[in-house]
Amino acid sequence: MAEPVALAALALDATLGWPGKLYHRIGHPVGLFAAIIGTCEKLWNRRERGFAARRTLGVLTVLLLVILIGGTAWLLQSLLLRHLGTWGWLAVALLAWPALAQRSLFDHVRPVARALSTNDLPEARREVGKIVGRDTAQLDAPGIARAAIESLAESFCDGVVAPAFWLLLLGLPGVWTYKAINTADSMIGHREERWRAFGWAAARSDDLLNLIPARLSGLLLCLAAPGGWRTLLRDSHKHASPNAGWPEAAMAGALGLRLAGPIAYDGAVQNKPWIGDGRSDANAGDIARALRLYVRACLLLWIIAGIVAWAR
Repeated sequence: MAEPVALAALALDATLGWPGKLYHRIGHPVGLFAAIIGTCEKLWNRRERGFAARRTLGVLTVLLLVILIGGTAWLLQSLLLRHLGTWGWLAVALLAWPALAQRSLFDHVRPVARALSTNDLPEARREVGKIVGRDTAQLDAPGIARAAIESLAESFCDGVVAPAFWLLLLGLPGVWTYKAINTADSMIGHREERWRAFGWAAARSDDLLNLIPARLSGLLLCLAAPGGWRTLLRDSHKHASPNAGWPEAAMAGALGLRLAGPIAYDGAVQNKPWIGDGRSDANAGDIARALRLYVRACLLLWIIAGIVAWAR
């Protein structure tokens, strides 16, 4: 049952994204996850608690998310499949649809290329600032382009491949549990003193859940543009994350670019290693090429989902 659900959810997302009117009217499920995580962080991640206590409470936060979100998704899926008969799978697909971000990711990256193509650096910085966490105020045109391409590569895993993978594997509970953990990682899974203990469980859980999808993401990008294989195998381990380097290295190799390198966060420059050995002077045309590669990789994901459905 998960295979047609995944295909339908992918189709809905690619066609509609998550419409702005719908977002303004009912929000997005991730907003609920963020509220739960924020409440737990406010109540439990207090400085007066010891490191071990905060780490334990961080583990409890992750378990709470799994029970609440995964349990609710399992209950909804069970009820829909039981009471809607033939149409139950389509109702499950509608509930899985918001967990995917194919269209949203494309629509957030394309304006960066448009602004750069007209040399509107202030607008390009504003647009790229919506999708990256680094400082953007001082980025030059190549820095803006690289930031957009890196975000596209990493989010291909987090926003497309990983949700589809867990949807195929575990249905609605799988995809929404993944999204809850991924949201927790983005909010509290940081190395700064405030979150190091409390966010440890969220960060490690997200690493585990992305272990296979990240490598699948790199594989899909290399299949979509074969030039990325050498860089994937050589540079995927250079990223601080055990997973993010796979799609980023594949993207860098496929486009003939150098990505990552020194990046500023909160005014402090982090001397990250370069990934890839091509040009570092990326431009609007490179973002456009990255988007075309992204679309081809998404289509390959569709094909894989279709083959799995046919095989079963």
